[in-house]
Amino acid sequence: MFDVGDIVARHSHKQDLFFRIVQIRAGGGERTALLKGINTRLLADAPLNDLVEKNSSEIAHYQLKDFQEIYNKLKVVVNQRKVFQEKDEAEEFFEIPGRVLHLDGDEDYLNQCLKTYRQLGLEAKGICVSETEQPKLIYRILQENPTDILVLTGHDGFIHGKKDFRSLDSYRSSRYFVQSVIEARRFQPNRDALVIFAGACQSNYETILTAGANFASSPKRVLIHAFDPVFIVERIAYTPTDTLVSLKEVIKHTVTGTDGVGGIETRGQLRRGYPRSPY
Repeated sequence: MFDVGDIVARHSHKQDLFFRIVQIRAGGGERTALLKGINTRLLADAPLNDLVEKNSSEIAHYQLKDFQEIYNKLKVVVNQRKVFQEKDEAEEFFEIPGRVLHLDGDEDYLNQCLKTYRQLGLEAKGICVSETEQPKLIYRILQENPTDILVLTGHDGFIHGKKDFRSLDSYRSSRYFVQSVIEARRFQPNRDALVIFAGACQSNYETILTAGANFASSPKRVLIHAFDPVFIVERIAYTPTDTLVSLKEVIKHTVTGTDGVGGIETRGQLRRGYPRSPY
C-alpha cells in the first residue's frame, strides 16, 4: 500500500528516477499516483501497480550520487570565476553581479536553489508560486521586486498519449510559463534589461523563447535537473554587461546540457566598479 509522501520508482522505466507521491487518485477501475521527481522538474502519472517503494538506503545512495554531480559542477563554475576575479583584483575593480528573482512552483526546489545562489555569492529572492498562478501575479511581483534576472520554473511534462510537440495542449505547465513570460515582457520588453529563464521538464522550448524568454527548456523534451536554472543564472549574473554570454559555455556547465536547456544571445548582468574601497 502506498501513501502520499512515499519515495518510489517506476517498473516500466527500469526504476531510473525516484519520485515522491503527491496525490493518489481512484477512477476508471485503476488507482494512479501523481508523482514529482525528487531531483528532476517532472510531474508524471503512474498506476500504483507500476510503482516500487524505495527504502532509506536506496534513497540515500540516489541522493548522494546526485549531490556529487552537482558539487563537481559547482566546483568548475567557482574555479572559472576565480580566474576572472583575479584579473579584476589586479586592476582594483569590484563587482556587482546581477540580482535574481526566482519564482518556483515547488517550495522544496526553491529552497535548494536559494541556498545554492547564496553559496555562489548571488543576491536572490525566491517566491513560491504555483505554475498556474505565475501568469496572474508576475507583473505585480516584478513591480514590487526589481531584478536583473527572472527565473520562472516548477514542474512540467509532456502528457502521455499526446503526439503534437508544438501544441501547448500537450504539456502540463508550458502554457503557464509562456503566459508568464508574455506578462514579464509587458513589464520589461528589453531582453538585456531583464533576462528570463523559463520552463521545466519537457517544456515547449520553442514557444517559450518566442514569447520572450532568453533561456528555456527543453529543446529535446527531456527531463531537466532542479539546478539547471541555477547554473544558467550564475553565468549570466557574473558575465559583464558589455559581453555576450557564451551560449555553448553556459549550457555545457548545466547538468542536462543542450538536450535540456538552450537560449539566445544575451548580455551579462555583471557591473564592475572602480576604485575598490579599502573599507
